[in-house]
Amino acid sequence: MIIRKIYLPESFRNITLAAGENYISYCQNLTATTEEVLPVSPIRASHILPRANILLVKSQRQITLFDGNNPVRQYPVAIGKPSTPTPTGNFAIATKITNPGGVLGTRWMGLNYDAYGLHGTNAPWLIGKMVSNGCIRMHNAHAEEIFALINVGTPMYIRD
Repeated sequence: MIIRKIYLPESFRNITLAAGENYISYCQNLTATTEEVLPVSPIRASHILPRANILLVKSQRQITLFDGNNPVRQYPVAIGKPSTPTPTGNFAIATKITNPGGVLGTRWMGLNYDAYGLHGTNAPWLIGKMVSNGCIRMHNAHAEEIFALINVGTPMYIRD
């Protein structure tokens, strides 16, 4: 990407413009430097799985991320305790939030059902157990990885 930089002299910073005048006419008369700037990171969209879908098997306490019918990764999770179970059914990722903080860890992927979601945790030693209020907890690194690979609208299937 090529950019042009124009530095306004101090005398231009406090100009009061008359009606119909604008700063662009002043800037066009100034010299500009040209620099090439490279993007800091690759475009994230290129990493998203085009046919992503997620399967949670509660009895295994494990999520499998698929691209179409091909399994891509598996992750251990914590699920809801018996008094507040993780719901079963067909859902979709409705929201994605970076760094929600607290018990949600570093990523939140909300389902299109009530206030349930898939998220990181601040208590990684509880992964593999039935301890949540119905949400699906993951290690933060795993939540960050899956967050980068899916879009809002990604189907999520939760089975017993």
